Amino acid sequence: MESHRNFTTNAVGFFLLPSELIQYIILRLALPEVVRLKSVNKSISYMIADQDFVRDYNHQSRSSTWLFVYKKRWHRDSMLHGYTDCSVNRWFKIVIADMLKPVVPPGEDLYLLTASGNFFLFALNNSREVISVNPMSRTVRKIPPSPLGPRGTSSWRRSGMKLISCAHNSDHFRFLFAEMIGNQSVLFEYDSETDLWTSTEVEESDGGGGGSGGIRRVESSSHKKTIFLSAYNGRSGSVVIAKGTDYATPVVLRPRFAGLGSDDNDRGAPLAVGFSWGNAIDRLHVYGDGSVMIVKSCDVLNPNRRLIRMLIGIELWGLSSRGEGNHQWELVSKVPIGLVEKIRKPYGAMMGCMEQRFGVVRAALMSNLEGVWDIIWLCYDLECKTWNWVPIPDCKMKGANMAGIAFSFGLTLS
Repeated sequence: MESHRNFTTNAVGFFLLPSELIQYIILRLALPEVVRLKSVNKSISYMIADQDFVRDYNHQSRSSTWLFVYKKRWHRDSMLHGYTDCSVNRWFKIVIADMLKPVVPPGEDLYLLTASGNFFLFALNNSREVISVNPMSRTVRKIPPSPLGPRGTSSWRRSGMKLISCAHNSDHFRFLFAEMIGNQSVLFEYDSETDLWTSTEVEESDGGGGGSGGIRRVESSSHKKTIFLSAYNGRSGSVVIAKGTDYATPVVLRPRFAGLGSDDNDRGAPLAVGFSWGNAIDRLHVYGDGSVMIVKSCDVLNPNRRLIRMLIGIELWGLSSRGEGNHQWELVSKVPIGLVEKIRKPYGAMMGCMEQRFGVVRAALMSNLEGVWDIIWLCYDLECKTWNWVPIPDCKMKGANMAGIAFSFGLTLS
């Protein structure tokens, strides 16, 4: 791992400090900085490898949230760029090209699917395989083809999959994804411990699980571990598989939209799901963890008199239960106009990702306009009902080929 900071500055003076003070300072560094320090000095390396230090660092690191984007200009310099809400206004670089060489053939086209903890899942478009990458242990492994067989990058839907790293075993993870096969909703799950896939045909909800009414995202603020995977998302509704503590067995929910937005004139607006490109799309739906972010935009003219898109509003919708198996997407909150004015920028293409953890919904919208990238990071606290914007510095990746974006929680020292 590398960061944009130069660690050689004042290095001698730093190592002359008392060991207790050095440990105090290192405990407050971001994970890539700690990993970099391991190769700078032997005594520091021993300190970081100490199990008491690892325990203390991991305890605080698990509460931080990371946003990663994957940049690939050439295969030889493939790298992840990471930004954490606990950092001091800078991006970190994680070079993974050398790790990929033994497993990924030259010229392969990679796409970042999802991340959790120290694990990153990539889809290989040419060989139609999936690999897991762990930069902390510097390991790469191929995941066996799912029961549906080899899949290219376009077959994976961000809102239909979930990567779960094990907090008690740094080498263990589970990968789940949902699909509609005919009229049947199917849940697929890979377990890295057994290196095997399982598949389950999921039954329709009868309203027995979590049918107490009200918007589920608010109810889920109490740290419950329920996974929501989108098997299908359309103009009027969705097919969602719910699995976890709210349900004894996985069930299918079919939430419907009363309208495509809170305004009546939204009903006929052009719609994109997951990715928006061009001047004909008035709204973008970003799904994740049982929520929907509706991004509204309109046409504007740039200085060259060309039509481009301008973000004009954002809404957060959540699952609600009406009992007897009836579910709806219901409006949770709108991003305040004042905040929209701060974050609005023109764009040519936009994609996003969204996750919910400990009662906070986090969404990232990554846009591109004429080769210039911009990222918006928004948080909504379900209990306090407040929005927060995490300003992100310029990622300095103009002209780069960005191939995937994902949140990750719980990065730890191995």
